[in-house]
Amino acid sequence: MSGRFDLVTIGGGTAGLVASLGVAGLGGRAALIEADRVGGDCLWTGCVPSKALLAAAATAHTMRTADRHGLDPVEPVVDLARVMATVRRAQAVIEPQDSPERLAAHGVEVVQGRGRFAGPGRIVVGDRELRYRMALIATGSRPVLPPIDGLADVDPLTSDTVWGLDRLPGRLVVLGGGPIGCELGQAFARLGSSVTIVEALPYLLPREAPDVGAFLAAALRAEGVDVRVGVRAQSVTGAAGAAVLMLDDGAEVPFDRILVAVGRRPATADLGLDTVGVELDERGHVAVDERLATTGNRIFAAGDVTGAMPFTPVAAHHARIVVTNAMFRARRQTGHDRIPWVTFTSPEIARVGLDAEAARRRWGQRAVVQRYNYAGLDRAITQGANRGWAELVGDPRRRLVGATVVGEAAGESIAELTAWITAGRRIDDISTTVHAYPTFAEGPSRAADDVLRARWLGPRVTRVTSRLLAVLRRLDVPR
Repeated sequence: MSGRFDLVTIGGGTAGLVASLGVAGLGGRAALIEADRVGGDCLWTGCVPSKALLAAAATAHTMRTADRHGLDPVEPVVDLARVMATVRRAQAVIEPQDSPERLAAHGVEVVQGRGRFAGPGRIVVGDRELRYRMALIATGSRPVLPPIDGLADVDPLTSDTVWGLDRLPGRLVVLGGGPIGCELGQAFARLGSSVTIVEALPYLLPREAPDVGAFLAAALRAEGVDVRVGVRAQSVTGAAGAAVLMLDDGAEVPFDRILVAVGRRPATADLGLDTVGVELDERGHVAVDERLATTGNRIFAAGDVTGAMPFTPVAAHHARIVVTNAMFRARRQTGHDRIPWVTFTSPEIARVGLDAEAARRRWGQRAVVQRYNYAGLDRAITQGANRGWAELVGDPRRRLVGATVVGEAAGESIAELTAWITAGRRIDDISTTVHAYPTFAEGPSRAADDVLRARWLGPRVTRVTSRLLAVLRRLDVPR
């Protein structure tokens, strides 16, 4: 193609794919520049491979703990090469959805190579120059390797490189107790590795409430994972296969492989941002306003590179906003308070909106917080998974503003709660909606029932209704 594109995107991950297909679907001219494989982290190193690995690990755990259901437990024989083959098969099934061929079939021109701004309205890829009406930076992020003495000498794994393993590490250390570290740590432990998770903060999952992180730590320890919180890695000695991690509390942790999951940094190097006036914030992310516009003229940014919540749904949400704002000069704004996220450990941990602490900071005692313990949830009991809880958070008018679900199928249960928050509805609506029985979705519903019960069945209401019933009994005497 020649001429000017309506949108040129640098980066072929979720944000780039959704934006490019959106513009092309509206009849616009879209070009997508990708230096590696189209599909981004989600397909190749993130969501898809990790969930396939977790599925294999869950099966191994079920076999090992079959006595929970009255069956003879069996120790699984794990061949990591075969497990990784199933991971790649899952990727192969999903890959066509993100392929250059599909993009081309929908009118998107895919350009292989590294894109770089060459000045206003111009991006160069190799010896080719693309002119744009609007541009989108969607280059994502990359794993961080902290400056720990000796770490680089032991061939550290990251969430990008762990998928190349074909032998199960006997002893695996995971640096970082966030979602990636906890998911992969539990998966390898269930497959048979001896796993130690090291987190510098006092609890796992720093984005969640402390009791959530403490609950997950207890669940992981029950499965044999060595969880160490509130300690920092100081140095590494030895070589891959026979190394030792030194902690600041004086402990030494021997390991065969080490997986680093301490965070990610935005991929903004060598994009020529200075040629078009695109500024970075203090953390190195592309600075954007609420419409996802950068400081560069007619240039937007979306996804991880902006420093927003690093989740695939966020990148897709950003992309849809960019399509509207870039193509039609609209002023749609992001709404991160209504985006759910899930940590796919077992049990799962899902949240949307405000947690209890944030609500109480905002409204004090007028905030509505109600938790229902899954020890009493029928589906959880029959499943042998009656651990965790559902917690609803409401404003002083009982409008649902947040929810946390800890337990099996939490990622599925959070969807309904996200819809209620988006619709601006009250906790009452969850209670009065009929849910299938027995399901895990009943957990949040039971919490909502308790909110209404406390409101309408208190001592004062009981006194009034008992007097009313006494009157009705006298009136209903047969004559």
